[in-house]
This record gives sequence, C-alpha cells and structure tokens, in this order.
Amino acid sequence: MKVLSAASELFPMVKTGGLADVTGALPAALAGQGIAVTNIVPGYPAVMAALEKASPFHAYKDLFGGAAQLTRGTAHGLDVIAIDAPHLFDRPGNPYLGKDGKDWPDNAQRFAALAKAAADVAGGINKAYRAEVLHCHDWQAALGPVYTHFLGGPKSVMTVHNIAFQGQFPASVFSLLGLPQQAFAIDGVEYYGNVGYLKGGLATADAITTVSPTYAQEICTPEYGMGLDGLLHARRHVLRGIVNGIDTAVWDPAADGRIPATYSAKTLRKRVANKRALEARFKLEPGDGLIHGVVSRLTWQKGMDIFAASLDQLVATGARLALLGTGETAVENAVFEASMRHPGRIGVIIGYDEDISHLIQAGADTILVPSRFEPCGLTQLYGLRYGCVPVVARTGGLNDTVIDANDAALQAGVATGFQFAPVDAATLEHALGRAAECYSNAKLWQGLQKRGMDQDVSWARSAAAYAQLYRALVKA
Repeated sequence: MKVLSAASELFPMVKTGGLADVTGALPAALAGQGIAVTNIVPGYPAVMAALEKASPFHAYKDLFGGAAQLTRGTAHGLDVIAIDAPHLFDRPGNPYLGKDGKDWPDNAQRFAALAKAAADVAGGINKAYRAEVLHCHDWQAALGPVYTHFLGGPKSVMTVHNIAFQGQFPASVFSLLGLPQQAFAIDGVEYYGNVGYLKGGLATADAITTVSPTYAQEICTPEYGMGLDGLLHARRHVLRGIVNGIDTAVWDPAADGRIPATYSAKTLRKRVANKRALEARFKLEPGDGLIHGVVSRLTWQKGMDIFAASLDQLVATGARLALLGTGETAVENAVFEASMRHPGRIGVIIGYDEDISHLIQAGADTILVPSRFEPCGLTQLYGLRYGCVPVVARTGGLNDTVIDANDAALQAGVATGFQFAPVDAATLEHALGRAAECYSNAKLWQGLQKRGMDQDVSWARSAAAYAQLYRALVKA
C-alpha cells in the first residue's frame, strides 16, 4: 500500500519539535507492515541540500505566487518529494518564523502550497505515482484533506500533534486557496468568519488521529479542545488515539555515540560515567545525589512557569538540576536567576542541542515533564528507554505511558515513574519529594529504571495500528 505523508518537518533535515521525530521515524516502522511511505515536505535549504538521486517529478507554473518544481529523491533513507519553491521556502532558520521571531507574513500561502501539492501528488498528478491514503500532520498540512474532499483524491488521515496550534487566517485568504466557494462553510474551512486550516482538516478528513488515547478524549472537552471540541465530539466516531513511538536506533543507550558511556539494563552502573560528564557540562557539584533533568520548551504549556517557581524547593530536597531549553523570556530569566542563587546545584543551558539532550537522558536520574497538557510527549519515552525515571503530569500521553509509583504499583512491580495532578506547585513539589524518597532506596530505584527500560517504546505497535487504519479506510 502507498501512503503519502505530508508534514512541515522531517527529521533529521528539519526539526523544531516532536513532529519531526514522528514523521522521520514512522516510515521505517510502517515498511514492516507492508506500507510504503513517501514524504512530501517543503523544500527548505536543509531539505534540498540533503536530497540525493533527485529527479523532476512535476512543475508548477505558479504555486501561490511563483514557479515551483516538485523533486523526488532520497534523504537519510527516506523517500522524499521536496517542494522546491524558493519564493516560499528558501529561507534560513526556523521554518515558521522570520529573524524578528514573528510568523512569516505569508505562512498562509506557504502551507497552503504544502497541502495543495500533497493533494495533487496523492491524486496522481504524476502518472508514475498515486497514493491510496494521504496522511497529513498538524495545521501546516491540514488543508490536504480539504483539497481531496472538495476537489477529489484518495482517502485522508488528519493527525493532530498539538491542537493549540491551528493555523487561523483572515477570510481574505480563502480566495487564494483555489477551493470551491462551498468549502467556505461550517463543514469546510470557515471558522467564526475566518479561515481555519486545522479546523478544515478535522471537518473533512476520513479519519482523525491524535498521539495518545487520553489526549483523544481530552480534546473532545472544552478544557483541552481549544475551541474545536464541539467539532471533534461530533466526529468522535472517526477519532482515535495512537501513542507515538520513538526511533530506538537513534535512542539506544547501548549504542548511543553521543554519550560517554553506553550501557543496558544489566549494566546500569555504567551510567555513573554519564552522570560525571553531565555534572561537568552543567557545572554541578559532583556527587552521587539525585540529579533531575529537563529538556523542554520553556513555556506555559509545558508547566515551566510553575516549575521555575519550585526550584528553591527542589534544591531544598538535596537534589540538583540540569536544564536544557528555550522559550518564554520570563521563564528563561526565572530559571537563569535560580541558577545564580544556587551555583553548583542548578545548571541551565538556554537553547537546544541534540548531544546535550542525549547526555541528560543518559546521566540524570529523572526527567521532568510537568506539562499542563501534553498530546503524547517523547521526552518521557526517551527517559524510559535510558533508565532516566520520568516525573510527569497526569495528562495526555504522559498518563498513557508512565505508570505511577504508588504503593499498589510498587508492590505489584509495575511502576515506571511518578505522576502528579493537577499541575501546580504543591503537587509538583510533592512528586519531587516522592522521587527523592524512592531514590534513597537503591533497590526500589533500580526497579523503576529496569522496568522503564523494558517497556516497548518503539514504533512497532503504533505502526501496526496505523496500518490497520489505512487498510480499513481503503476497504470502506
């Protein structure tokens, strides 16, 4: 079966978050299910530079303001169709933001082009290729199902990775999209008088998925649905949650070239070399005490404002902190100021670095994810894989992937981490205290680590679920 995956990010060429990890890893897992995935992605400079064995696929005289060439080739083992449209995508840095940190003013056109090209390719604009399913990810590709619904094409799947980002634009954008007038309606892209890209995809897709069963339930409620809960509740019969996996070749503590010492569940003692390296990298006082790790966007969604306010209490428990992240200025300032108050106890690196993120997972004792909402989360999956015990909010995919170390779970020998709810300072600090108490019992702590490392966090089960969904759609 042929599936065309449309997304604005694709690891390792372009990544701003977990979306790229998913779209980059899922094709290989699906291949084992007999699904051949081709990825269509904007022709950013990094994508065009990585493309090998490239050949012309289709030419547009005008694609939202200029000529464009679809080019097919391979990149890092992936089958890729790049939208080589310099007027839209030949821009350095973040794929969504200009140098001023604000959205590119033509993002409506840029990502309409992604969706339109995806629908065209899936529908057979080049006779050499036609997809049986078009799988679109997040708002940037969400017009794909709209185009196939109103203009014809294969069955479509719309995956929501984070419903907080919806792609809403003024009504004037509609005239640029090349859609029939009836598409500007409640069962199309119209959203309170404006154009909603994600809303349109959710209204027209043949199937909707999101990245965990709990999040699939949550987004049907006003608290988490971000204004789209009514639509999702009405379409709940085509909505399902499929937990993300991780690339277990990239994230493998037994073979990770990014960390000083590789190890397995049977050789956990080797982690100490990574702990020493982590202490040096973050200028932490050396010792065998608990080190909490954070790799996160420093934002309200991630609960980082509450976490920053709890840092003095974290230090008071005797623990240390290694934090890597970037985000809201107020949160960045708060964690940096905490590191100044507690030198040697709190180490902060503002930014993102793939090598350092691997070091934190391999050297820290816990990985903290205090998100207010979290569709799936990958950070805690990396933590499980690396014996870095997750401390997470009880929401979304965090709830689905971490088993809380309450008394019953510990006695049954199934616990893998710590959950807390609601997301506030008191419950977070209580969870940190529980973790510190458990860490003081080496046998209990190693039990958590080993059970986490024994979890199947690969794409195997998730890929099987996607394959089942695709086949059901095609047969329908």
